[in-house]
Amino acid sequence: MGDSKLKTAVLGLDDTGRLLLEAASKIDFFEIAAVADKDASLVESTAYKYKCTPYDDYRQLIIQNQLDCLLVVAGLYSCDKYVKMAMKKKFNVLKLPPLARNFEEAVEFVRLAENENIKFAIANTYQFAQSFIALRESLQQGQFEQTFLITAVCTVGGQRIGAWQSDPKLAGGGVLLRDCYELINQIISTFGAPEQVYALNTNTAGDKQQRLYLTEDTAVLAMKFTNTTLGNLITSRAFGTEQKYLKVYGKDKILTVDSAHFIISDSLENITQQSEYDDDRFILLTKSLENFALSILSPDKNKLCSSGRDNLRDMAVIESAYLSARTGFPEEPAKVLQRAP
Repeated sequence: MGDSKLKTAVLGLDDTGRLLLEAASKIDFFEIAAVADKDASLVESTAYKYKCTPYDDYRQLIIQNQLDCLLVVAGLYSCDKYVKMAMKKKFNVLKLPPLARNFEEAVEFVRLAENENIKFAIANTYQFAQSFIALRESLQQGQFEQTFLITAVCTVGGQRIGAWQSDPKLAGGGVLLRDCYELINQIISTFGAPEQVYALNTNTAGDKQQRLYLTEDTAVLAMKFTNTTLGNLITSRAFGTEQKYLKVYGKDKILTVDSAHFIISDSLENITQQSEYDDDRFILLTKSLENFALSILSPDKNKLCSSGRDNLRDMAVIESAYLSARTGFPEEPAKVLQRAP
């Protein structure tokens, strides 16, 4: 492909979709050829702004174009078959998290991408955050002794969600799958997948019967990594201000990290080192897009970050959590991964 630009379309123009589009439009590697959304007036005005072709029919976007890249933002309930159609036309695909609605669907996407020999990646932007990079480097360089406990918190209180996001069949899952995915990705990419996962979840519905037909609003996960390393994750979209962070407890130190901060404290939580970064959502999306583009244009020099297959571990942990919430017993992600040879 040489140094040519990648002919690209964005599928889905919600707030994040428009931010992703803006980021891609400012990167020299991409040529924005088309945008698609079910909202006809939104897609028309957006296409006019970026001087590209509008589509309010996802199928027509795929049929009428031969693209190098498709950036997928829309929920899979509305476009899963069109993403597969795009893969079969050899479009490289970058998708916003999560990878899929369930593990079986994830495996289907990954196998199709590998059979068609295309790039398929998930835009896990925390992979490019300087704060999470600092965490990984601190652990790799041996600056932090034995990890005993990993805790994660993800609250998105007051978040408005669409009707489809409350439907388990359309959304695949609730706050755990849709809001914690990148945090789970960071836990697994840093510490590996846990051996066991035990989960409880619930939602704010008024009665038990109604709760069965809605995605979860609140979940608690307990994770066993080894006999000496445990983890937990608490998440809710029913209360609190938006916050997502990870804490790692060791022998004499505590590491705290979010998208813009990396903090080292002593065992009494007195801060001994603090770093702050300017990595906002736009910057992190830009870094993710640049990595994706370069992995296509110069694959020998640029390794694709967060490939679809890499993300199967994340999906296996989430699948195990949902299974555990149903069975009432700990479940093993390794057994789920065996379904993806």
